[in-house]
Amino acid sequence: MKRRIITIDEEKCNGCGACAAACHEGAIEMVNGKAKLTREDYCDGLGDCLPACPTDAIRFEMREAPAYDEAAVMAAKAKKTGQGLKEGMKPPCGCPGTQSKTIKREQPPVTARPQLMVSQLQQWPCQIKLVPVNAPYFDGANLLIAADCTAYAYGNFHNDFIRNHITLIGCPKLDEGDYAEKLTAIISNNDIKSVKIVRMEVPCCGGIENAVKRALRDSGKFIPWQVVTITTDGKILE
Repeated sequence: MKRRIITIDEEKCNGCGACAAACHEGAIEMVNGKAKLTREDYCDGLGDCLPACPTDAIRFEMREAPAYDEAAVMAAKAKKTGQGLKEGMKPPCGCPGTQSKTIKREQPPVTARPQLMVSQLQQWPCQIKLVPVNAPYFDGANLLIAADCTAYAYGNFHNDFIRNHITLIGCPKLDEGDYAEKLTAIISNNDIKSVKIVRMEVPCCGGIENAVKRALRDSGKFIPWQVVTITTDGKILE
């Protein structure tokens, strides 16, 4: 089948191993000091390895490749960690970010009603797929591009991130297509002052970070940008 998959330029690869560490599916290994895509069927095509590469040696391409084998990836992970799946249990998917867990938080007394928080959202729509490229609110904007789970995981998201920003949200795992082209058009055609990327720590969020980086590069503009990573229990990853 023809699908999106990574390719690694050996000449650019410096052998740092960052991509192999970033690949949670185990598709990349270090062979003779160079990164190799040793298991094409383990590559999910989301590209969490791309932003990890310091030499830009990894890129996407559309070509014939085996289908992504979710079951094989999960089995390999279980074997590696020594935690086999219970008989009859079906793995949820190849992304570690889908593994369920319970987060216990200390709750305030019922008599202590928290003050109502005011929304800081300055525009509508806020979905990357829906927002107009030439909307007037992009003029002179500080742009916030966030994975949609971040606002649920981080309690003070409006005040700490949305305030004084034009906000775009999306999920590269659930949305069809790639955000890079749309984001490139927004950055290229408007006077954007800064870009802040807020993503979750889960691997699939690397897709939104990579799309923004590509958009910044393809726009040909020098714009200050930063990445903030939120953990699944609602903390900022330092």
